[in-house]
Amino acid sequence: MMLYIDALTTSTIAILLLFAGKALVSRFDLFKRYSIPEPVIGGIVCAAVVSGIYLLHGRKIEFDIGIRDTLLLYFFAAIGLNSDVRTIRSGGWALIILTALASLFILLQNLLAMTIASAFGLDPRAGLMVGSISLTGGIGTTLAWAPHFVETLGIANAAEIGTAGNMFGLIAACLIGGPVAGYLIRARNIPVSGASMLEIGTLHEPQRTLLDYYGALLALFWLNVTLLLGQSLTLAIKSSGLNLPDFVGCLLAGIILRGVTPHLTTRKRRLWDWPRMQRGVALISEISLGIFITMALMSLQLWALDGMVAFLAVALCLQITMAIAFMIFILFPCLGRDYEAAVMSAGFGGIGLGSTATAIANMSAVTRQYGAAPKAFIVVPLVCGFFIDLANAILVGIMI
Repeated sequence: MMLYIDALTTSTIAILLLFAGKALVSRFDLFKRYSIPEPVIGGIVCAAVVSGIYLLHGRKIEFDIGIRDTLLLYFFAAIGLNSDVRTIRSGGWALIILTALASLFILLQNLLAMTIASAFGLDPRAGLMVGSISLTGGIGTTLAWAPHFVETLGIANAAEIGTAGNMFGLIAACLIGGPVAGYLIRARNIPVSGASMLEIGTLHEPQRTLLDYYGALLALFWLNVTLLLGQSLTLAIKSSGLNLPDFVGCLLAGIILRGVTPHLTTRKRRLWDWPRMQRGVALISEISLGIFITMALMSLQLWALDGMVAFLAVALCLQITMAIAFMIFILFPCLGRDYEAAVMSAGFGGIGLGSTATAIANMSAVTRQYGAAPKAFIVVPLVCGFFIDLANAILVGIMI
């Protein structure tokens, strides 16, 4: 038997689950400690309930999630619009080196995952879902790629595999980042900064910001323009033979508009007023991502993971081991073997296994103990927030 839930009811349930996730994160420190995203909690709870109903009563529940993909495009369009070339330049050589090493790690992640998948008799491409898609890319990238794996490649449980990989990756990233940095500082006897801590935006409590009507309207207008330009770029990318998800076009479109529009707009304060619309872009982006992840996870068929536990366990254990070795023997020496390099190594746990929030949390833990590392807090968020998504999408597209 099938119970169909329409689009309006589905979106309403998704918002309710997002509220529930936020309430649980604010109440239980465990979720904060491991930087588990709020929409993941609500979505997984719903998926568990739906799976329980199916296993106990044989009744499937199907949600109408047609709006989901558009919400993801808004999120990546906002990332592009928020990418200021002047800020990117401030990262210097450390930014270039970390981006190159992170790209190399993506390649190693995927080769390892595909090898393990083959050893378990699976389609090698299924391994990508416990490679860079879920670990480096995060939950948003996982759910963005899942439809292609299911509909085009015929890997029916791709979303479930990727979601499981992302959840365990987030926990592992929190557990290894700080200890690895502490080991490097002690073992190499590295002089620490001892400087006062930086103000880092890692508060879990909602922050009150001023947002007026005109700023919100400007934000929505430019996000829509970004989506329109992104559609054209996506078609151009696909016509070249490179198979990338639609969000890549929106990401590139946002970067182009942010760099070009302020110089072309004659009445800047009317059509382009970034300080005024920035909060609107951030707000729309956060809401879109939260509802997207919640809606995507609501429809997961967790019972499809039956028989995949051994594969997931082996793949994730080897991925975590490789990440630790990469941080100690490759990343740290290439970044200069100093205190900043140790802090960035802690952040790399978030880049390679978790999320931007995990990377910042890891580095914050280290700097609270040993002192500020200003360069690390410029370079790592830039790599997490922009470069790694683009490199990941291109490499995964090629390897598929």
